[in-house]
Amino acid sequence: MTADAPMTANASPLAPEWLAVPEDVNALHSSLWAGGVDRNSDGQLALDGISVSELKEQFGTPLFVMSETDFRARARSFKDAFDEAFADICGGVDVYYAGKSFLCTAVASWVAEEGLRLDTCSGGELAVAARAGIDGGDLSLHGNNKSDAEISRALDMKLGRIVVDSLDELERVAKIASARGEVAKVMLRLTPGVHAHTHEFIATAHEDQKFGLSMAGDSTDQAGLSAAEEAVAAATSYASIELLGLHCHIGSQIFEPDGFALAAVKLLGFLAEMQTKYSIRLPELDLGGGYGIAYTLVDTPRPPAEIAQAMAAVVRSKCAELGISAPRISIEPGRAIVGSSTFTLYEVGTRKTVRVDAPSAGGAETGEEAETGGENVTHSRRYVSVDGGMSDNARPVLYDADYSAILASRISEAAPQLSRVVGKHCESGDIVVRDVYLPEDVAAGDLLAVPGTGAYCWALSSNYNYLARPGVVAVRDGSPRLIVRGETEEDLLNRDMGV
Repeated sequence: MTADAPMTANASPLAPEWLAVPEDVNALHSSLWAGGVDRNSDGQLALDGISVSELKEQFGTPLFVMSETDFRARARSFKDAFDEAFADICGGVDVYYAGKSFLCTAVASWVAEEGLRLDTCSGGELAVAARAGIDGGDLSLHGNNKSDAEISRALDMKLGRIVVDSLDELERVAKIASARGEVAKVMLRLTPGVHAHTHEFIATAHEDQKFGLSMAGDSTDQAGLSAAEEAVAAATSYASIELLGLHCHIGSQIFEPDGFALAAVKLLGFLAEMQTKYSIRLPELDLGGGYGIAYTLVDTPRPPAEIAQAMAAVVRSKCAELGISAPRISIEPGRAIVGSSTFTLYEVGTRKTVRVDAPSAGGAETGEEAETGGENVTHSRRYVSVDGGMSDNARPVLYDADYSAILASRISEAAPQLSRVVGKHCESGDIVVRDVYLPEDVAAGDLLAVPGTGAYCWALSSNYNYLARPGVVAVRDGSPRLIVRGETEEDLLNRDMGV
C-alpha cells in the first residue's frame, strides 16, 4: 500500500507550514521508507513480509528495524554512481562509509562486501572494524582530539590514512610514528570556508568551529600563511609522515551539489598551489559526506548519480583549468546509506490532549475542537507517549530535527489529528516527532513506526533514566536477526560497583 497520496491544505494553525493533512493517514510514502516496507493484507506495516507485530513479539519494543537489502543497495548505488562519474578523471572513487552514523560488526562486514571502505572516529570504532575483519588499508581515522593510544592503534592496524585535524595533532602523529620507526599516512582536514546545510550554502572567510585547518591567510601568526599551508609545510618536513592529500567536510543533510562543487574548486586550487610551492604531489582529495535523506515529505534528496555527475564535472573542469592531474577522489556518505534503511518501532502508552491558543485561521479545523474568543482560537494537540524517546533518538532535542510517524499495527478509518509523539523520559524536550497527523483513535497498545532512524539515533543512544538501549534487527529475504542485542537491566547494573 505504498503510495504518494495527494495532500490537502493545512488544517491546524499549530502545525508548521510545511505539514499538510494527509488525505489518507494510512498511506506510506516511498521516499521515507526502505525498499521492502509495505502494509500486508492485515493492514500492518511489514518489512520483507515480516509484520511489526511479529517483530514486537520476538524482539520487543522499542526496536530499530533495518533492511539489510536496502542498506546494501544504497551503499552499492554510491559506489557505482561515483565510479562511473569519475572513471575518466581518476579511475573511480573510494567510498568510505561514515561509521559514526551507525556501526556494528555486521554493518562493517556489509560495507566491505559491497566494495566500500570504512571511516572511523575513535578507538572503539576501530575495534568494531577489527572484529569485522576489515583490512587496515581500507580504514581511515578521524577526530579532532585523537589520543596517543588511538594513534598507536591506527599504526598497529596499518590504517590507510589518519585524517589530521590540527597542527598539534600533526606533530603528535609524527612523533609517535617516528618513535616506532614507521611512516604514518596522513590527510589534512581543511576548512575551506564553505558551509552547506539542506538547501543552502554560503562561503565565508573563517570557520568558527573545532574541526579542521583554516585556509584563510590570516589564520596563523605568520603573515599571509594559513594554518592549512603551515600544516602542509610541516608535514613535508617530517620523515615519519607521508602526506596523501587533503580532506574537507562542509556540513550535513545537504540536498544540492553546489556546496560540494565550491569546496572542490577551492581545495583543488589549494592543492595545485601546494604542489608547485613545495615540489610535492598530493595524490588524494576527500570531499567528505553530508548527503541528505528524506525525514519528511518536504525533503528532496538528490540520487547519488546526480550528485556524482555534478561533482565530476566540476573536478574535471577545474583540473583542466589548473593543468594538473586529477587526484584520487574519495567521499564519506553515512546517513545517505543507513538513514532510510531503518525505522524505529514503538508501542503507544498514554495519550492526552492539550489546549493551545493560536491566532484564528477562520474557524474550527478538521479533527479539532475550537472555541472562539477575541483574536485567538483554542486548538487541541494530541500528545502520544511511546515506550522510548530521547534515549533512542536524541536528534530532535539536540538539533530540533523533524521526523514522520505512522500507525503501524493496523489501518484506521479515523480522521487525522495533529499529534506530538513523545517519549517516557523526565524531560520536557523528550520529543520523538514534533508534529505529525495521526488517526484520532490511536490508543494504548498500538504500534507506531518512525522512518529514517538509521543514522545518529542508535549511535547517539543513552541510558537516561536507566532505560535500556534498544536492539537492532536486520531483515533480509524475510528473515530477521539481531545484529545488536537490546540491553537488559542486568546490563545496566553490571557496571555499578555497589555500596
